[in-house]
Amino acid sequence: LTLPQFVQLMDNFVGEDISLPTVKRLSAFIKGEYKQTKEEKMKQLEKVHHMSHMAQRKQLLEALFEKWDSNARGFLDLKEVSAILTRFKGGTGKVALMKAKEQLFSQYPQLSRVGKLSPKAFQTFLELIASEFNGNEDETIDNLVKFLTTRVEKSHTESLQSSARRNWLQDIQQAAETSGTSMEPVYKAVFKALSQDMEAHGDNKRISAYIALLEENQLSPEQGQVLLRYVACTADDAPYVLNQVLHRDMKGVSFAAIDQGQPIYVPKVQLHGNIHFWNSDRPVEERKGSLLVLPLRDARWRVFGILGLDTLQDQCEKAIFLTHEITFYEGVCHAFSKAYHHICMRENVLQVAVTALDWLYPRTPSIHTVTTYLVAPGKDKNYALYKMITTDNTGQKEIHSSPVVLLREENLLRDYLFKCTDSSEVTLISVHGEHHIAVPLHDLSRQTLGIFDISIGQHKKLPPEEQKDLQKMLKTAQAACSEILQRCLEETEPTHVLEAERVANVRHAGILFHRFMLQELRECV
Repeated sequence: LTLPQFVQLMDNFVGEDISLPTVKRLSAFIKGEYKQTKEEKMKQLEKVHHMSHMAQRKQLLEALFEKWDSNARGFLDLKEVSAILTRFKGGTGKVALMKAKEQLFSQYPQLSRVGKLSPKAFQTFLELIASEFNGNEDETIDNLVKFLTTRVEKSHTESLQSSARRNWLQDIQQAAETSGTSMEPVYKAVFKALSQDMEAHGDNKRISAYIALLEENQLSPEQGQVLLRYVACTADDAPYVLNQVLHRDMKGVSFAAIDQGQPIYVPKVQLHGNIHFWNSDRPVEERKGSLLVLPLRDARWRVFGILGLDTLQDQCEKAIFLTHEITFYEGVCHAFSKAYHHICMRENVLQVAVTALDWLYPRTPSIHTVTTYLVAPGKDKNYALYKMITTDNTGQKEIHSSPVVLLREENLLRDYLFKCTDSSEVTLISVHGEHHIAVPLHDLSRQTLGIFDISIGQHKKLPPEEQKDLQKMLKTAQAACSEILQRCLEETEPTHVLEAERVANVRHAGILFHRFMLQELRECV
């Protein structure tokens, strides 16, 4: 137990009406009765040391990855890393490298196809190589890190450029974490990052930028099974581009970028012959400039859309995209993908909550209200609680499109919610005579992801049958949320992911709740 968890456990055990002398007697009892054998103490110390050691190793390898990934693309080229590693220890580790690759491909099947190392795959790769050498594994990893660090040279200017770009990309992730379930702040952060980079490192070129997502083509499948819908763009292009649809049988290179899974760069659109111009008002003689289309991939390398940029608004003949700019735009794609799927995950979690509450309300008339919160970063490294769903005593729900943000220092009467978040344990409290049960939803590392704030009015506890149904609902909702988070991990072979499938997945998240409920029923039978 952590300190907040222990305090919360004791608080729940003693309740609210207990006297101070009784609390002191309980404290003395625990101090006297709690005993730990030498073996238990040693085992605990070893566990703490191991966890600390693994955290330090992770931090070390993440710093190495970041040093290599100077443009923040979010991945490293496997061939490039392997070519450098063949020279480790004077080339004596080639057999270890080959064996490590085989094991890596078995853990990440998509790697043999895409050849890109994520931070997690990069760490796994180095650990597999180290395990193939004789001697101390930690020492080998340290030597690998030193070896790879010396193979990366960056000038002061490149370091400044890399640092600025990372800050802009972090703004995209922050927009996702603080926007509830709205994509608009994420789109704005993407276009702001592109604009800032163009101003600082791109000779102030005038660019247009747009994001299009794949959807199933239900209205005109004869034009192709999928289409691209333009969901966001720079302000000047909105009248021509926003909400437009590109089909496979139309002019354009976007579907080629999707099929090939690689950026497609057209230096002179006027000479290409297969470019779709959304602004038909632009005279033919002004349809000059460069076009870049980059595929958007998820964590498992499945393509789900494109990011496009062009310089048609810039009449300068030299308005082209340079290599360092293109690699940065790949970083923007990676940052957008993380942000987009973070919001998808939240939508799925909320859909589980909605389905769980629909199941619960007919069975628990003693529950007055349930308020569902999500945890998000707040000011000065603190966190905030976002009120996402309010459910009244009839089961009617209000889903807040613009969530109310709760900060700890501004909500003393709701401090129990923050205690619940800190301890990640159930919290019981009475506020102005109204009894509340705050129950956390955990992520995969048992940190608090969200909270059900359940009000049972004047009742100190629920009737036994209602309590049983509440516990069943909470257990099932947690299982469904864990399944959703597990699916975000890098596991499956890359295939196309449709925007329509994402929408279906939101509904599927609700189905997950019923699936786990049915599984429990079968186990009982």
